[in-house]
Amino acid sequence: MEIQFLGTGAGVPSKQRNVTGIALKLLDERNAVWLFDCGEGTQQQILNTTIRPRKIEKIFITHLHGDHIFGLPGLLSSRSFQNGEGTLEIYGPKGIRNFILTSLKVSETHLKYQIKFIEIEESGLVFEDQGFKVYCEELDHRIKCYGYRVVEADFQGELLVDKLKEMNIPSGPIYKRIKNGEICELKDGRVIDGKDFVGDSRDGRIVTILGDTRIHPNSLKLAQDADVLVHESTFSHDESKMAKSYYHSTSTQAATIAKDANVKQLLLTHISARYLGKAVYDLENEAKSVFLNTKIVRDFDMIEIPLKRS
Repeated sequence: MEIQFLGTGAGVPSKQRNVTGIALKLLDERNAVWLFDCGEGTQQQILNTTIRPRKIEKIFITHLHGDHIFGLPGLLSSRSFQNGEGTLEIYGPKGIRNFILTSLKVSETHLKYQIKFIEIEESGLVFEDQGFKVYCEELDHRIKCYGYRVVEADFQGELLVDKLKEMNIPSGPIYKRIKNGEICELKDGRVIDGKDFVGDSRDGRIVTILGDTRIHPNSLKLAQDADVLVHESTFSHDESKMAKSYYHSTSTQAATIAKDANVKQLLLTHISARYLGKAVYDLENEAKSVFLNTKIVRDFDMIEIPLKRS
């Protein structure tokens, strides 16, 4: 599992940063990529990575401001040209369906695959399968805006094969029953508890990706105990009044959420073009003064999210 940042700027593209686009790469887990927001130029950014548009399985939109959605029509078209198959699911606030279908209709674009729209009208669980759950909560921005919490299913403990062999328990269909933790009677009359032959389970990983927001209790709820929190940092600590006025967050507010939520790593994005050179490091150091494991990401940065230890 990896996160790759396709755009880390705020509002408009700059020479240093494109507008928002975040790829959660789940290639080992499900041979797919999930995209979070898709600002203008996202498909151009993708050309500089190993991501293939046909691998994009789901797109989660935080809100409908242009710097988070204007890249969608082009990307969806390119995915079709590149033999994208199956059904692409797009999650987002009410209006995302109309925006996409109108863009495709006006441009007479015909996709070779189906789009399933899931327009979010209330917070809670929005997706679930055997491998992952995705939750959303409303944040505090000028327009309807959501944050997402991706929760990976726990990993079952490994079968302790060496221990079984020491007890002269031959391999076969019974190993499956033992791994499931069942009480098993062997051919020689012995009865064993499968739970005694399975290692410790491991918790799945948690990734929280927030949209634009002022500081809000739901940010804390979504971020609780996350392995990675992706949080906007449009303003510096000294500009907290401006951040509140424009419905955004400061570096120290993001760090406070990370600290209070007990996250492992904070990744700051949505950086204003006013912060260049030393100013970026100053912004990062502000956050580090509150939460040490903080990094301001740049376009194309890739962050690996390792499996948790047993």
